[in-house]
Amino acid sequence: MFVSESALGNVALVATSDNVTDRNVHPTQVNALIAKRYIMCCRFLWSAVCAITALSLGQGVADDSDGFTPLFNEKDLAGWVLVNTPQDTWTVKDGMLVCSGKPVGEIRTQKMYQNFILEVEWRHMVPRGNAGIFVWADDITAKGVPFHRSIEVQVLENSYGQSQHHTTHGDIFPIHGATLTPVNGRGGGRAFPTEERSLPSPQWNHYRIECRDGTISLAVNHKVVTQATDATPRKGYICLESEGGVVHYRNLRIQELPETLVAPEHVAVANRGFVSLYSGLDLRGWNVAEAEKEHWHVNDWVLAFDGKTASGSTAFVTTESFASPMFVLDLRPMDGFVSLSIGDGSFEKSIVISTADTAWKPLLEKRDWIRLETSVRENLLTLSANGNPIVTNLPLPNKAVPLSLKISGPAELANIYGIPKEVNNRVTDGLE
Repeated sequence: MFVSESALGNVALVATSDNVTDRNVHPTQVNALIAKRYIMCCRFLWSAVCAITALSLGQGVADDSDGFTPLFNEKDLAGWVLVNTPQDTWTVKDGMLVCSGKPVGEIRTQKMYQNFILEVEWRHMVPRGNAGIFVWADDITAKGVPFHRSIEVQVLENSYGQSQHHTTHGDIFPIHGATLTPVNGRGGGRAFPTEERSLPSPQWNHYRIECRDGTISLAVNHKVVTQATDATPRKGYICLESEGGVVHYRNLRIQELPETLVAPEHVAVANRGFVSLYSGLDLRGWNVAEAEKEHWHVNDWVLAFDGKTASGSTAFVTTESFASPMFVLDLRPMDGFVSLSIGDGSFEKSIVISTADTAWKPLLEKRDWIRLETSVRENLLTLSANGNPIVTNLPLPNKAVPLSLKISGPAELANIYGIPKEVNNRVTDGLE
């Protein structure tokens, strides 16, 4: 702040004209009065400058003049979709989005994004905490994993440690069918940061993620360190990942950039209305005989049946009925697996997946994850395994029915999705 000589002169003049009417006043008293008025004037001017500056900054946040809008409202999950994690996993506290880390899985934005700048602050609350931010993601998780096909921006706590294959300072890499070309790679598909800038738990870190036409860059604590190009997909959802550790997020905001023409093969799978039917925490939403519950094991994102019931089999039926016959289910048969029947609550009409069926036997013998998915065309139902139609031309049910599973022999299930009666995603607080 600068004060001119004329301004100082005015201060002295005011002090003299207001207070020196008595010619007998000692000169030292005059000097004291002048100094006092000068200090008061400076304080007033400085307060005015501070007030104007604060008002200007406040208006910048309020009217989003920098082009950013909040991606998290600091009150609830409005604008976000629960994918394969329940509401229990995500809570709001003191304006922060708190992730418990259990089960492993994600929430995603309701909206798809192509070109954008995303800013977020995060911190891990336990050492070796693991999490991530996915961009350009599909609507639901990929086969046999609790993660989306997407580009992942790593959110890893420092004490997790580093190796030739990963760092804790903002790696970027494609997952589960996505691709990219890394800048500063090490011979694989992962882009590595050029500096170590992330701070350990429980300190806050700032990420700025810029995505434009298949290129992506990450600034960690205000300096760009990681970059990649030629990503596929390059339009999709943004996800926050839960992966074992407690992590806090705040100040999530996004600036959307103009979209450009993008080929269909570069666009992620859009919302199909699926909701997760398995919480990853317990058997909520399912009916199972009391005597058989001990043979079902909730192993985070995997639900396992040990096959040790008296009959060697079990019936597992949703408490909710579904008007749509569309579902997704990942099955991994274990040693001793015999069959899986999928049908209505009475099993009067069922699709049987059996080791005795030559169409299914080669897949089942691999003991690997199989994605089972139904589709409807011309009012007929098709069941596909890993994208290949196996059972076709099935009649559609004429009423809402539960999803019913009858399993013989040990097996693991994951990524169980259905479409509820209202068709829209089951999300929180009036979403979609």
